[in-house]
Amino acid sequence: MRNIKVTLAYDGTNYYGFQEQRGTPYQTIQGVVEDRLSRLAKRQIRVIGAGRTDTGVHARGQVVNFDAGSWKIGAERVAYALRSLLPEDIVALESVEVDPAFHARFSAVSKSYRYTIYNGKYPSPFLRLFSYHVPNPLDDGAMREGAKYLLGRHDFSAFRALGTPVKSTVRTILESRVNRVGDLIYIDVRGDGFLYHMVRMIAGTLIRVGKGKIPPGEVEDILFEGDSLRGGPTAPARGLCLEKVEYHT
Repeated sequence: MRNIKVTLAYDGTNYYGFQEQRGTPYQTIQGVVEDRLSRLAKRQIRVIGAGRTDTGVHARGQVVNFDAGSWKIGAERVAYALRSLLPEDIVALESVEVDPAFHARFSAVSKSYRYTIYNGKYPSPFLRLFSYHVPNPLDDGAMREGAKYLLGRHDFSAFRALGTPVKSTVRTILESRVNRVGDLIYIDVRGDGFLYHMVRMIAGTLIRVGKGKIPPGEVEDILFEGDSLRGGPTAPARGLCLEKVEYHT
């Protein structure tokens, strides 16, 4: 087995998420990447993704791996070859050969997401696909304070979509930061794993804090009570980006 790791960046606007939906007409990032790799290899290729980003969610550092078998192309040339075949909204950044035991999802030790809020008075035609426009004034200081309560290992039941079965809702958040640069507010979260819609519900909750609808300390109460009806609402997908996936070196 030749195990190849590829790092991807993509604009998720026109895709039905990352994960391939077998038997459906919807176009996914995984489906497009597998199609192009299969053309190059002249056989069917299946990839494993580090994160199953939702419809409309973007990525700067999505990671996939696949079994190249006896394919003779050099590992570092895979990204180069892919770039010539992929559409403009998906880019293969780099490719390397990794240990056969490497698994893009299960070998990951942390993932970093950024949620971008455009807090300008009027909508921006240039930011509309990559941020959530909130025209109301937001108190980023209060949002920053609220974000601190998410740090550590907790049961994040309050920050997941209802009806999504998982073995455990306990996750560890290693970083939880809010920064403002002009009219842009960035919510950066890094953790050992995330539940379905978790970051978008965190963003929605912190936006409520920023609007003054709930005090920063209520984030801790929502987390403790585990009531998903108190968390959120779920912020739109277009503001979310998978920034980086980290592995043991």
